[in-house]
Amino acid sequence: MKKIAIMTDSNSGITQEKGKELGVCVLPMPFFINEKLYFEDITLTQEEFYKYLEEDADISTSQPSPGDVMERWDQLLEEYDEVVHIPMSSGLSGSCETAMTLAQDYDGKVQVVNNQRISVTQEQSVYDAILLRDAGKDAAQIKEILEAEKFESTIYITVDTLKYLKKGGRITPAAAALGTVLNLKPVLQIQGEKLDAFAKVRGWKAAKRTMLKAIETDLKERFKGKEDQLTLGVVCTCGKEDAAEWKEEIHTMFPQFEIMEAPLSLSVACHIGPGAMAVTCTKKVKI
Repeated sequence: MKKIAIMTDSNSGITQEKGKELGVCVLPMPFFINEKLYFEDITLTQEEFYKYLEEDADISTSQPSPGDVMERWDQLLEEYDEVVHIPMSSGLSGSCETAMTLAQDYDGKVQVVNNQRISVTQEQSVYDAILLRDAGKDAAQIKEILEAEKFESTIYITVDTLKYLKKGGRITPAAAALGTVLNLKPVLQIQGEKLDAFAKVRGWKAAKRTMLKAIETDLKERFKGKEDQLTLGVVCTCGKEDAAEWKEEIHTMFPQFEIMEAPLSLSVACHIGPGAMAVTCTKKVKI
């Protein structure tokens, strides 16, 4: 049986430490902050990132350099026969498309999975890849299965401030000003390729209710009959107390489901800011 290495990026929420525990290679995402290059969980912690955000630092996301990606693959192929690489959704970054282009020079030994996920939904893809590998699947088979499942996940997010959506050009300054005065909270969704608007409500309580109702609807419609394969997730850029309270609200409404927990990836956080909350639902692969 071939030796298969699993690789992802830090947008999965998997830290370097957790990656070592799982036996997974985690490629750190790069950021430019005030024109200086940082790498997530290597030279940039979550706490430092949010401090820069609050200070209105000039922050821009980037993608791993081709050289860094290929260097990791080459290192893994010294020990393994094949590599399964699971980057963040191609709809949110060009890093997936870049990796797919680079993999063409590896004669099938590197399989890049474009399964349109990020944060805990991407993390679940890593666990699915490990499960499939341990079941004897090769890299190409793992890629095929994960990509067939790519729309079997959903994320709903609400934000504490409209400042960062305005800064990123996702809403106009006028809409941001009006929304702030009216205490409007946009609920955003990621179902596959990109971050989209889902609803607009007034206040935190209404935003939470909207997200929970959206998950309830997905469970009854999109994921009907798949309940035994589902896991929910709580993802936040808020404080620990608020995150724990949000997790308890999700657990109270859906006590039958396992709940994964992780900080939101910094690539998304820089566009929505601190204080955000999200709930996710992901279908796990079944052997």
